[in-house]
Amino acid sequence: MTRRGPILRLLRAPLLALVVAVFLCAPACATVQPYYDYASEPDPRKLPFILGPADVVRISVWKNPDFSTEATVRPDGMITIPLVGDVRAAGQNTSDLRAEVTKRLAAFVKDETATVTVSIQAINSYRFAVLGNAEHAGTFGATHYLTVSEAMALAGGPNRFGNADQMVIIRSTADGGVKRIPIDYPGILDGKNPKQDLPILTGDVIYIP
Repeated sequence: MTRRGPILRLLRAPLLALVVAVFLCAPACATVQPYYDYASEPDPRKLPFILGPADVVRISVWKNPDFSTEATVRPDGMITIPLVGDVRAAGQNTSDLRAEVTKRLAAFVKDETATVTVSIQAINSYRFAVLGNAEHAGTFGATHYLTVSEAMALAGGPNRFGNADQMVIIRSTADGGVKRIPIDYPGILDGKNPKQDLPILTGDVIYIP
């Protein structure tokens, strides 16, 4: 009896393609690459947070409370602002969104003192999966970016069958492909491989063979 079905049902749609890749590539993932340029991987903690579906933002327009609102980013990536209508929020940081709202408001508000502020009220779009031989395999979320070690703590760590020194991060690439990042988890814990304690990105899958 395979466990793939129950695990896949735990995951949201954006993760499904990566999950399939995990199980199809499991034999290949069992061998750790001799070299990987970990420094080339992005660290989103150094950049403004990029909004996604289910995140909640607060739009405040000084001296114009009728335009102020708290909105949840819909699955189509849009939010609705009173009188203004739909504005794309997904894929934007708060500065980008503020600039777009300010531009759209210009047709309604002529007062230059009507300053727009955008703040994040709740982060719900950050999701990743831990699969394979973890104590509590499944999908997880957080209100801030986690590293490999922090994500593994949420999943209870490897179980007694797991090859923790042969873990991989399955990550989507900008061109629509998938890459596999080898992770020596015991090396992270004992301080030998701190560079491998990478930030986990939205949609990542950590696989423990």
